[in-house]
Amino acid sequence: MLGRTYDSQVCSLARALEVVGERWTLLIVRDALLGLRRFEEFSESLGLARNVLTDRLARLVDAGVLERVRYQRRPDRFEYRLTARGRGLSLPVLSLMQWGDAHLAGPDGPPRLARHSGCDGDLVVGLTCGHCGQAVRQGVELVPGPGARPPDNA
Repeated sequence: MLGRTYDSQVCSLARALEVVGERWTLLIVRDALLGLRRFEEFSESLGLARNVLTDRLARLVDAGVLERVRYQRRPDRFEYRLTARGRGLSLPVLSLMQWGDAHLAGPDGPPRLARHSGCDGDLVVGLTCGHCGQAVRQGVELVPGPGARPPDNA
């Protein structure tokens, strides 16, 4: 069984899973991207135990994905706002949603669509070459980056 951490992995995906790899956590991020901010809104949307929601929100704040902002005094009340790091999760969340739509949607089709507000067209998550700007559908190669460990036999 996998442990809760991936300390021995030199992998950005493993590091990302440390932050958002638990299913409720990613659903909280989804709801925050949809505009939810308050504890009760998350609780109502997700239907999970309050202690679990409290824990997941605190972890997202600690990871810099959400910030906890006071919106009322006496009594103090807080809401959770996405940080730039949190807003950066919109592409992976949309990508997972579109994967689920393509492979796991029910007989009635996808429950939610991502649309471009400028023209009402459907958004399609894809890969674009950072050098030439072309859309990439095949020919993707993963190569060692500057943070990779050298091979053991080097």
